[in-house]
Amino acid sequence: MTCTIPALRPARLAAHGCTLAIVLGLAACGGSSDDTVVVVNPPVNPGTPTAPTLPTVVASGLQAPWSIAFYKGTPLVSERDSDRIVAVGSNGALSEVAVIAGVNGGGEGGLLGIAVRDDYLYVYFTAGTQNRIVRYPLSGTGASIRLGAVQSVLNGIPAASTHNGGRIAFGPDGMLYATAGDAANTARAQDMASMGGKILRMTPDGAVPRDNPFAGSYIYTLGHRNPQGIAWAADGTMYASEFGQNTWDELNRITAGANYGWPVVEGIGTDSRYTNPLQQWSTSTASPSGMTIHGSAIYLANLRGERLRQIPLAAPSTAVDRYTGEYGRLRDVVVTPEGKLWMMTNNTDGRGTPRSGDDRIVSIAL
Repeated sequence: MTCTIPALRPARLAAHGCTLAIVLGLAACGGSSDDTVVVVNPPVNPGTPTAPTLPTVVASGLQAPWSIAFYKGTPLVSERDSDRIVAVGSNGALSEVAVIAGVNGGGEGGLLGIAVRDDYLYVYFTAGTQNRIVRYPLSGTGASIRLGAVQSVLNGIPAASTHNGGRIAFGPDGMLYATAGDAANTARAQDMASMGGKILRMTPDGAVPRDNPFAGSYIYTLGHRNPQGIAWAADGTMYASEFGQNTWDELNRITAGANYGWPVVEGIGTDSRYTNPLQQWSTSTASPSGMTIHGSAIYLANLRGERLRQIPLAAPSTAVDRYTGEYGRLRDVVVTPEGKLWMMTNNTDGRGTPRSGDDRIVSIAL
């Protein structure tokens, strides 16, 4: 059976307020081979899941924060433009841990994603024409946390003033994953000789894992424009969020070796060579950035859409929007060691409208 998708390509601003809903079976549309239902601008499902409780402010006064990680229970935050790693105390006090040397990025570049593993802090940052991943030994506790000597993990990821990707996280397999944007050159996404427009996978010390889908390559998946968030469900399934261009932002299920279509396809397509997203949203309601999974739901922070999107794993074609417009732009969302959900605003990044106390980390008791 053949189905036809209307050629909808409104400009980014013109997409504002779009309420079009289209339900498609992936297999029927020549995309992924599974039978996942894909929803365009999915309808709100008011009954599932249960709404979180009233948020409380954990910390304020952050400057263009980008990522949160935890070391021995202490939250660490990267600030994109100041190049700082700051620790957040139990009373919300901010302590400078370090200023990362070598950061040289403008626009969307700078000090981006961080992750912690085995007493190391892993850092993704822009250094001129490349993005780099490095790690530092960690010592101390709380406000006394310090970084040891820098160790290189991976160099040569393409960089630009836009589309740097930047999220790093360890998967359940113990490997380090990194999102790399196309660095404003769309051809990179389909170029196997470039790390741009890819999700990358490496060992903790930066080697290519033997079981990567392309022998000798860091590339785990390709065909991405600007992937921003990655997370894993309890069963090991990997998900990623992605900025589209003018029409559709995406939530993808990530499968080793898969091609997600950019720049040939933005959002849902009909070409069987490419894997379709689980969901797509008009760019005016999304710009999905950091994401996490807690219990039975995916939580997705949205920048331009200014909302926390909650997506049931059991019904990934539906979604519930939380706190729309209440906190402004949201850059990251994480689960704390205590099992709370934290979302982090990003209103001081030059694109938002700062409010009193911005930028902030807000806690939600699930």
